[in-house]
Amino acid sequence: MLEVVGVSKTFGTVSAAEELNVGISAGEVVGIVGANGAGKTVFVNMITGYEKPSVGRILFEGRDITRLHPREITRLGICRSFQVSQVFTSMTVADNLLMALSVRWTTGAAMLKDIKRDSLVREVDALLERFKLVAERKRPAHQLSQGARKLLDIAMALAGRPRILMLDEPTSGISTDEKFEFMNVVMGALAKDKVTVMIIEHDMDIIESFVSRVLAFSQGRIICDAPPREALSDPDVVQYVLGTSHAGH
Repeated sequence: MLEVVGVSKTFGTVSAAEELNVGISAGEVVGIVGANGAGKTVFVNMITGYEKPSVGRILFEGRDITRLHPREITRLGICRSFQVSQVFTSMTVADNLLMALSVRWTTGAAMLKDIKRDSLVREVDALLERFKLVAERKRPAHQLSQGARKLLDIAMALAGRPRILMLDEPTSGISTDEKFEFMNVVMGALAKDKVTVMIIEHDMDIIESFVSRVLAFSQGRIICDAPPREALSDPDVVQYVLGTSHAGH
């Protein structure tokens, strides 16, 4: 579904990504791990169009998307959520979802025309149910807990009917007691649409529990591409990603 072919990215004399070659198949759940500055975010930014590779190509279902604008890439079916939730804080949960659904079909002032038509409202109802946000329907987004706000952010990304959804630190800021319940809701919601998922995550418990494959980054390179148990015991991953204190993990 997605191919990254010979991709490198430099900022002046700094190499942020070097000779990346990776393919992602439909239906995979891929964890992206690495220390801060390892190249994870640059990798995702290049796939989603926020950064352009210095060298190499990115193909989505055989189409070269390397130079496309982020909005064009989103419309093709590659969407993302951000570490800091990108929601309209003064609007209700339902209205946030209506906006996200409307953007899927049109842009500019036209997206506000007939925004509460029955078909969109039904889709809002379905998303609220799927993400366990029914009780929050009329609540302004700024009143939501951190976890509920992140669920709304991901629900808004799913409103675009993505083929691939990238989640940036989805459990960041969520308590240890709540993170597994949160991820169960998210992954259950995404599974219904058979979305291919890529997750940037520092929490190795989440990686072990929810992904089928790990891409480990260090200094702009992929140093390991393997199933979670194998990846998290790999000597290079232990040294450069987990730290030596995790050697017996």
